[in-house]
Amino acid sequence: MSDNNFAGVGVFLVGAIAVSIIMMIMPKLLAPNKPHKEKLTTYECGNETIGRTWLGFKSNYFMYALVFAVFSVETVLLYPWALTFQKLGTFAFVEMFIFIVILLVGFWYAWKEGALEWM
Repeated sequence: MSDNNFAGVGVFLVGAIAVSIIMMIMPKLLAPNKPHKEKLTTYECGNETIGRTWLGFKSNYFMYALVFAVFSVETVLLYPWALTFQKLGTFAFVEMFIFIVILLVGFWYAWKEGALEWM
């Protein structure tokens, strides 16, 4: 490969970094800085909150999303593999078996830790 190919990547990298920095600086320079008291108060459907305003939520909902994402990625990777299974041979079968075992161990661990319990 010649150096010209990497020069193009460098130009795009510098351009992306420059645009990102400019996009973060422009609102600070151009936006008015006059916060209203109303914008700093807690607002819940037009009613004043009673009790603590900042309430925590269970992290299990986040764990549901993670487990769903892992198994959807597995499905996305498993489908093309199944379509070309005969062409890939034994090595690909062993790789997919290891991949599925790793995901099942992760699923078992999430289940054991109680990450899949709703309440």
